[in-house]
Amino acid sequence: MNKKWISLALAGFLLGGCQNKPKEPELTRYSNMALDAGFDTVMTLTGYTETEDRFNQYFAEMKQLFLHYNALFDVYNDYAGLNNIKTINDNAGIAPVSVDPEIIELLSTAKEFYDLSDGEFDVTMGAVLKIWHTYREEGIALNNEGQLGKVPPLEELADAKACTGWDKVEIDENAGTVYLNQSCASLDVGGIAKGFAAGKVQQHLTEAGLVHGTVDAGGNICTINDKPGGQQWRVGIRNPSGNGSLAVVALPGSAAFVSSGDYERFYGAEDGKLYHHIIDPQTLFPATYYHQVTIVTENSGYADALSTALFTMSYEDGLALIERVRQTYPDQPIEVMWVMEPDQVPAGADSVMSGEYAVVMTDSMKDYLAQ
Repeated sequence: MNKKWISLALAGFLLGGCQNKPKEPELTRYSNMALDAGFDTVMTLTGYTETEDRFNQYFAEMKQLFLHYNALFDVYNDYAGLNNIKTINDNAGIAPVSVDPEIIELLSTAKEFYDLSDGEFDVTMGAVLKIWHTYREEGIALNNEGQLGKVPPLEELADAKACTGWDKVEIDENAGTVYLNQSCASLDVGGIAKGFAAGKVQQHLTEAGLVHGTVDAGGNICTINDKPGGQQWRVGIRNPSGNGSLAVVALPGSAAFVSSGDYERFYGAEDGKLYHHIIDPQTLFPATYYHQVTIVTENSGYADALSTALFTMSYEDGLALIERVRQTYPDQPIEVMWVMEPDQVPAGADSVMSGEYAVVMTDSMKDYLAQ
């Protein structure tokens, strides 16, 4: 065969190869929410799939997983055939409890952030948080009737504080058990459980084949890659006053977005103050540094623990914690936004006004703000 025919044959082969190249599947955006998937919040899945049936399969898997983690990390309810955090608490001072490996994984992560934060993030605060939970539920009920709630006495909180500390927690990874060695000790993983669960759901759906999506666990948001075509997902940072968003963040690829704020689960008390649910382990009262702290990183469990810890810390101590976390997890980009009253801006911190609030950010957080 001469060179001319070789060239024609090669061209035909290449043309045929181009013509036979499979097309990218056509994807449609679907979204659905569940009010009955646990964690006392709304769970929303948004995804781009080839068919609605495939999306519905992912949605059903999301619900099932959140219900599983809700039961596993619940401190208030028992579940038939399941040892959960409540089971551990109920057996404090009695016996070790055999638990699911993911409970040990969650507690191990919580211990890491306890150490990194010098005790500001502390899931062993269950005895203290139980008191606040009781007063808060009573206070909310009274507020709904036009009355004011009561404030727990400091003496009662201090007595409960004596029941806290990781020296009271014994984890045996080989045996798969957790034991609280003091009868008054109690775990409360509310500061990390929802973020941890959302990250697990994100991981599962990715492995199951979802290529473009978001998991929204009541504001704890995990993204799965960008949208089709490379467009980033956008998330609004809630205005603490409830009026729209303070800013919009563009999340790159697969990321986690978590906010902690004083605008949920609060009540008005007889002393004229509002008391929310994020308790400072040092003062034993709700933290008062900020109205909101928002984290953008890759690991949702880390983001949840970090937002809780930073909410109870001064700006200077918070910066030191962020640096320790970055050194410990150098592959985790961690950016933060603090929202506070204008007169609470720390000396030397660059701030901008957004509505009635002052906003302070880590340097690279500005790169995530959507224009």
